[in-house]
Amino acid sequence: MARRGRAARLQGRVAVRPLSESQLDESSLTEQGLAAPKLKTGRILLIACGALAREILDIKSNGQLDHIDLTCLPAKLHLYPDQIPTAVAAAVTKHRAQYEQIFVVYADCGTGGTLASTCKKLGVEMVAGPHCYSFFEGNEGFGQRTDNGEITAFYLTDFLVKQFDAFIWRPMGLDKNPELLEMIFGNYTTLVYQSQVNDPDLVLRAQHCAERLGLSFEHRHTGYGDLKTTLHSWAGSASSSS
Repeated sequence: MARRGRAARLQGRVAVRPLSESQLDESSLTEQGLAAPKLKTGRILLIACGALAREILDIKSNGQLDHIDLTCLPAKLHLYPDQIPTAVAAAVTKHRAQYEQIFVVYADCGTGGTLASTCKKLGVEMVAGPHCYSFFEGNEGFGQRTDNGEITAFYLTDFLVKQFDAFIWRPMGLDKNPELLEMIFGNYTTLVYQSQVNDPDLVLRAQHCAERLGLSFEHRHTGYGDLKTTLHSWAGSASSSS
């Protein structure tokens, strides 16, 4: 039997059978993503990272953006960012015939510009910014903080606080090799928790994450930042063109 190529092996790591909104939880969003609705009633489809599902659904609900549908790729693709462009391209191809417009709710996310190039070739727009920490804070404000010297901060969002072990502790090998902590986080000084919702329990959990990493703690309530602005802009452009 022929050996499977590297790309096939990597793709196997994130092979998914996406779940529905009724089955939504952080673990399923990490491993399986979120399926598109069976009834394609929306004029727009968002293809998003599973780590953003709750935020997008909240923005949709609060903004009465009923003409927007959502499907999510598994959040764990962030552990293999080279796979993100291929997975996004496959999702666009799968759903393109069923929607007037498709938008990609990823930032660059460690793809080194490859995702942007892929989206440009496909003719679909993606969220601006280097990563979700930037667009949650607001790309302009995040850039100013970086220019002013905020380069030793480690960021967590609501999703990452809930999935700290799955995305940080275990993948970095800290569960089995705690001596790696200084090597990996020795140049960081602060854990910045960017909260999207007001939840005192999540603040406490984020503080505990900071303690585990040996970092000082700062909490910033960012809300949805540029993500909300972008989704409303996309929703408006579709409405005006219909």
